[in-house]
Amino acid sequence: MDDFLRLSASTARFTHGAPRAFAFGDDGRLLWFLRSGGATDPFDSLWVLDTATGTESRLADPRELCPEPGDLPAVERRLRERTRLVAAGIGSYALSGDGRRAVFALYGRLYGVTADGTAKPGELPAAGPAWDPRPNSDGSRTAYVADDALYVSPGGRVSPDDGARWGVAEFAAAEELNRARGHWWSPDGVTLLAARVDETALQRRWFADPAHPELPAADFAYPEAGGPNAGVQLWVLGPDGTRILLDWDAQAYPYVSDAGWESETEILLTVQDRLQRTVLLLSADPATGRTRELSRTAHPQWVDPLVPGTPARLPDGRMLTATDTTGGAARALAVDGVLLTGDGLQVRGVAGVHEGRLLVTAGQRDPAEQQVLLIDPDTGESTPLAAGPGVHSVQASAGALLLTSADADGIRRTVRTPDGREFTPADLSEPLPYRVVPVLERVTEHGVPTALVLPRDHVPGRRLPVLLDSYGGPGFQDVSAEPRRWQARQWWADQGFAVVTIDNRGTPYVSPAFTHAMYRGFSEVTLEDQVAALHALAARHTDLDLGRVGIRGWSYGGYLSALAVLAVLRRPDVFHAAAAGAAPTDFRHYDTAYTERYLGLPQDHPEVYERDSLIPDAPNLKRPLLLVTGLADDNVHPSHTLRLSQALTDAGRPHQLLALPGVTHMTPGGTREKIMALELEYFRRELGL
Repeated sequence: MDDFLRLSASTARFTHGAPRAFAFGDDGRLLWFLRSGGATDPFDSLWVLDTATGTESRLADPRELCPEPGDLPAVERRLRERTRLVAAGIGSYALSGDGRRAVFALYGRLYGVTADGTAKPGELPAAGPAWDPRPNSDGSRTAYVADDALYVSPGGRVSPDDGARWGVAEFAAAEELNRARGHWWSPDGVTLLAARVDETALQRRWFADPAHPELPAADFAYPEAGGPNAGVQLWVLGPDGTRILLDWDAQAYPYVSDAGWESETEILLTVQDRLQRTVLLLSADPATGRTRELSRTAHPQWVDPLVPGTPARLPDGRMLTATDTTGGAARALAVDGVLLTGDGLQVRGVAGVHEGRLLVTAGQRDPAEQQVLLIDPDTGESTPLAAGPGVHSVQASAGALLLTSADADGIRRTVRTPDGREFTPADLSEPLPYRVVPVLERVTEHGVPTALVLPRDHVPGRRLPVLLDSYGGPGFQDVSAEPRRWQARQWWADQGFAVVTIDNRGTPYVSPAFTHAMYRGFSEVTLEDQVAALHALAARHTDLDLGRVGIRGWSYGGYLSALAVLAVLRRPDVFHAAAAGAAPTDFRHYDTAYTERYLGLPQDHPEVYERDSLIPDAPNLKRPLLLVTGLADDNVHPSHTLRLSQALTDAGRPHQLLALPGVTHMTPGGTREKIMALELEYFRRELGL
């Protein structure tokens, strides 16, 4: 590997040493976060910034608590894969209700620490390898999961031994519905709301990882499109052993996308139907389990899941929901069903209420940018809080704000107290090696966002082979002013490519109509927009050589890459070589919540799934294709890639297959950089560099 790839690998893509996982505590006085000791230190410690003094304190160092972490390698590996953590050391933490105490799991052990710094972290008794610990309101008790049962420390098991998983988020919720937890303390700290997950109807997927022969073959329950989902219930577990089941129509609304206590006498939960066309916010009585509907959001295709903070109840009791303006021109907010924002604002999230106004992240100009606004919940009048070029985000608590701004010059974080003082949490990460200013343009009649990155030493008039590096799938925006995502693309450009990135219809943040264009079909709109945008860019930038076009991608981007060279009957001779990593090759074998949201049920729309499958196109391959899969990938199972490879072999179509032992979907530990080095050799050979 060259210097950039080595630096990227050793710094975890320039993230080691950067503060992350921020949470306010003690009514905004404390700002908790995780940060490692430097740019090449992978072990995150737990820190707190006291805004009363501006002092940072390290409260827990994983190497002091567990100086030989290798003593529990199997536990660490399984727990981190289960919770999808890539950081070493302390991967996550949770705060007590008062925000003065934190608990965390480290290599299967439980620890707690207070913010006053008078005592070192103490180990808490646990029944077994523990994960997802959650302290109660004053930190005196901690709920956690071990062996798929829910426990309390001090205390013991609080969930019944009935063969179900307790206190966890099922695969669909954790992977696709933005709910990563499965248990919640009541505000008084004595009662638990817990998810009960029954996975007996689901198929099992197995891994036998040759990179870790010391580990037994692992399996997990997987909800495959068209098949059964996990059965999810919510139970109130009282301190006296009483159990109350929350009662809603789980047959009609099987997905629980959010839950939590509003008060000691009320629980709020958000549920969705299987195709995610209707979202209900329900109020539940923890004493009886009875529920009542507070709000209903519906869409004929699907309700966009990308507006965190909604639906919600405002302090005055009115209901805040996300909706679309007429014709799907903008994602908007509504209060009690009345539109609050209009077509000029693409709402992305609600971070809470600040000084009586809604704290909103939204796009006002180019979809590559994001602003922070204060919006009056009565009039809709907006006031910019962070509105300069770039991507801005915010967290808030009791008048304190954490503003994060990212642009071509880097990432800046500012803590602002209610009395106007400001602090900057120290960032120990490696400075970004490139200052990249991609050429951002909207092209075609659909206004498709695109980005072009050229070699830093490019001389106008020199023709360049094109490398298309796009994701292209729903739920993720590639073309953004966030600087870290352009570092690797600048490296690719400096190898002699014009690097093109395209957010086709179906991707978020342009407009709801733009996003919903992917309804009932992935392949057609993805490929059509990628090709049309590429040609539009080449017409504007004549140094792009469309006689030499490579394409690379991972996950949905891998699907797009393989599609580009397999679907020659649809778009012949546009792409000349492809590297497809972790590609879902047949969505009949992908998960329920993601796939059915866009494609419907395979039983109802078999032609859609057949059209979007790569397997039938295998005999059409005439271009070089490199397939890459991680043998420990629990998101896009390696069987997807192996199934396509087998179809290509059966059709007599030569291709290359790279199967990587020990590699998960997150490609940790420098794996991505190693793949990039191999891809570079491949594209140089196949495109004649």
